[in-house]
Amino acid sequence: MPVRPARIAGATALALAVLSLAACNADSGLPGASDEPESADETTPASAPESEAELATNLPKNTAAVPVDTLLEVTAKHATLRTVAVTSAAGDLPGEVSADRSAWKAGDRLEPGTTYTMTTVAEDDNGDRVRERGTFTTQALTLDQQTYPSVAPLEGETVGVGMPVIVSFDVPVSRKAEFEKNMTVTSTPRQPGSWNWVSDTEAHWRPKAYWKAGTDVSVDVDVNGVDAGNGIYGQEDREVDFEIGDAHIYRVNAQTYQMKVFSNGTLLRTIPVTTGKPGFTTRSGVKVIMEKFDSKRMNSETVGIPQGSSEAYDIDNVQWAMRVTNSGEFIHAAPWSVGSQGNANVSHGCTGLSPENAGWLYSMTLRGDVVEYTGTDRPMEPGNGYADWNYSFGEYKQGSALS
Repeated sequence: MPVRPARIAGATALALAVLSLAACNADSGLPGASDEPESADETTPASAPESEAELATNLPKNTAAVPVDTLLEVTAKHATLRTVAVTSAAGDLPGEVSADRSAWKAGDRLEPGTTYTMTTVAEDDNGDRVRERGTFTTQALTLDQQTYPSVAPLEGETVGVGMPVIVSFDVPVSRKAEFEKNMTVTSTPRQPGSWNWVSDTEAHWRPKAYWKAGTDVSVDVDVNGVDAGNGIYGQEDREVDFEIGDAHIYRVNAQTYQMKVFSNGTLLRTIPVTTGKPGFTTRSGVKVIMEKFDSKRMNSETVGIPQGSSEAYDIDNVQWAMRVTNSGEFIHAAPWSVGSQGNANVSHGCTGLSPENAGWLYSMTLRGDVVEYTGTDRPMEPGNGYADWNYSFGEYKQGSALS
């Protein structure tokens, strides 16, 4: 994971703190608040009627530090809001005044450990300007009190039709429903889908069926400041756009020792392969290409086969390796088993191809391409790689916190 950026946060409902204002003489209850005339020589005539204008915020009174999950609001009675400006060293807080100019609502949550200055200008029923200015400070948060979302695919990446959207959090999320409400996936053309929480730190989204080739996808993880539970808050919003490439579907039959390679529905090549031998059976089910290596060292100790075993191996330069499970299954070049490819299963679970066939397949393959395995009695396990397609869509949706 890249170096974590400085933490951010910022939404619970808080009791309204009413600011009863006179035209130019007010006590807002906002820390550091004061009323300000429009110019230095502005005065209020002694005969001016007392204003009934009331401004209200959802900032808590008598609180040293405002909770970071506050979504700031200002409302007006007997007055018309003209402008609301909320500024800090971290930048201006965006917001919008309602159509009837009776309320203003922030477009983002607050940042932690930040002092804000809020300036509100309104016009009361007498036509007089009321200007209120004050400051408030939000609670400070440590890194361990915030959770940062990492998103896959990457910005601008082109991926295969089986690629799920993956959001990983570096601190566990217990209020998953609150987070899920603020995580959206949209696509052109539109394709329905669902979130599925793999764990407290990882959520996946997949469409109902494989992505359509050429789809443009946008991911919006709007969790900055959202309460994650147990005193943890979302750190930062993330927006990622990516594209779906050609529809590559590879079908491996462990009983016929063949892989059929399809692109956009057209069979390009039938490749002889070898898969796992007895005791090392290759898993059947839908797998997805997770990562690619033009050269990779493969050591049996990483998959539980110790040195000294008759099955031990340590190969420095396995070419054209494409991972399909966390547990160590790859598709790769296997020049040592060319004589068995198309005839027998002799591997430790990987799918072995000739160097020529492996290089050809590697050159066209994207992360997210689909590999459908049949012919064995060993199924894919939940979470062993991008296993999202081994469930019906109805089953998959049950993993949503909003189901």
